[in-house]
Amino acid sequence: MNALSRREEENLLKITKERAVKECHEVVKEFADCVSGRTISVAWACRGQLHKMEECILLYTGPEPYERVRTEYLRLRAEQRAVKLRDGESAP
Repeated sequence: MNALSRREEENLLKITKERAVKECHEVVKEFADCVSGRTISVAWACRGQLHKMEECILLYTGPEPYERVRTEYLRLRAEQRAVKLRDGESAP
């Protein structure tokens, strides 16, 4: 069964986003430093940092990375279910 519950999907999205922020920490920090203390000028002053941050985040949260996380989760879930079934059958 390859379907995920809503809770599982939300959990995987959360994990994917957390990983992206961790992997892109330096780029996110550069953007945060740029916007610090600015108001209206953020739109043009930090445009370069914003684009770098968006590109980095997309590397880890786009469709392909998410599908890899989802596939790995499904594989692990199937393995755990197989172990439970095997252990359940061998119990007297």
